[in-house]
Amino acid sequence: MKTKTVLFQTLFVYLLLLKTETMSAEELLSVDYEVYGRVQGVFFRKYTQSEGKKLGLVGWVQNTQAGTVQGQLQGPASKVRKMQDWLRTTGSPQSRIIKAEFNNEKTIENMDFKDFKVVR
Repeated sequence: MKTKTVLFQTLFVYLLLLKTETMSAEELLSVDYEVYGRVQGVFFRKYTQSEGKKLGLVGWVQNTQAGTVQGQLQGPASKVRKMQDWLRTTGSPQSRIIKAEFNNEKTIENMDFKDFKVVR
């Protein structure tokens, strides 16, 4: 009976280790973005910062002289994808998004920022 218990414990530890090894950390992405439409003067930057922080992303957001909002996102790929969708479809309550463009997407080893900032 003792041998079976040890065998099951050993098997359990082995399976746990195997599962841990196969659960590789999600890759980190960095992507630049620019959002077009009615996105200035409607708290778009503040909502973008809030949503980015909620998703655990880092980066920045700023208004441009062309009337758009631009920035950079960094974080786990699935969270970056959620934020891209949010930038494309949601924004702040008073915004009217025409389109969002994403450029310079790349896999990164480490994030370049410590938090998500509004650049003025």
